[in-house]
Amino acid sequence: MERIAIIGLGLIGGSIGLALKRAGLKDVQIAGTARTRDTVQRAKKLGAIDDDARTAAEAVRDARLVVVAAPILATRAIFGEIAPALMPGAVVTDVGSTKGNVMRWAKELLPDSIHFVGGHPMAGKETPGIDAADADLFREKTWVVVPSVSADEAAVKSVVGLAQLCGADVTFMDADEHDSYVAAISHLPLALSSALFSVVFGSAAWPELAQLASSGFRDTTRLASGSPEMAHDIMISNRENVLHWIDRFQEELSRFRATIAAGESQPVIEAFTRPQIERDNYMVAGAPRRETGAPIETISLGDMLLGSKVTGFMKKQQEILKAAEERAEKKR
Repeated sequence: MERIAIIGLGLIGGSIGLALKRAGLKDVQIAGTARTRDTVQRAKKLGAIDDDARTAAEAVRDARLVVVAAPILATRAIFGEIAPALMPGAVVTDVGSTKGNVMRWAKELLPDSIHFVGGHPMAGKETPGIDAADADLFREKTWVVVPSVSADEAAVKSVVGLAQLCGADVTFMDADEHDSYVAAISHLPLALSSALFSVVFGSAAWPELAQLASSGFRDTTRLASGSPEMAHDIMISNRENVLHWIDRFQEELSRFRATIAAGESQPVIEAFTRPQIERDNYMVAGAPRRETGAPIETISLGDMLLGSKVTGFMKKQQEILKAAEERAEKKR
């Protein structure tokens, strides 16, 4: 019986568990833990996990693959907690919205005998928690994979396989590239959504404004309903990149203001026409594809959990540990 551990059973962790269970992995046990027993029990009732572990260390024991799906700023402490309990050769990944700090913490705290491969599924909802978990959450969404320099090919394949089992499309980035890009496409919209709602809600006319609010306002401020804890961790851990894109947005907003203030029809038309054309093209054609080299192969379930390289590495490590124990026993 192989074991996969999920640490953190909110929207993302719970959805991963549901997706893996739906994939019908044979002879695989999914263990999970969370900050509250209520969340763990709810996850088990929903069918996202098989084994409700009480601690992170308990969850990862004998686990071949470990998914850390906790808030970003809690990840460092979790790495420290699970480090002594990880089996040699285990693959550890995460789903954090920023990668720079996570990659450094993994290098600092996780043992050399395991492989860390960072990850970030670009999917979510404004509704947090295990009750919002959905097996289809990652379907046809991008899952960014950020391997550490010490992770071997089989470990990377394990995380690619995990993403593909969840229905996601995989792309590779380094940590700095990832953090800069998500600041623009994910973290800036979060800040803008909350700022816009704050501006309107703060008006003395809010009762009247609220009566007029329709789908445009709801769509634009949707992200403001997300978890404040998640927003805090994102803004703190990716501060410089977020500030860069806020500055860029302020410059663009100032340009729009100046165009509108001038009161000339043609510049106003032009200011709104180009974004309209480019967005419509994006909605129809999708994201432009950059050159990424060879296409990413589809990883089978067997390759993911029972790949010969991972298995061979683990057996070698176990043999080394057993030999060391035997030598220590003889000295006694």
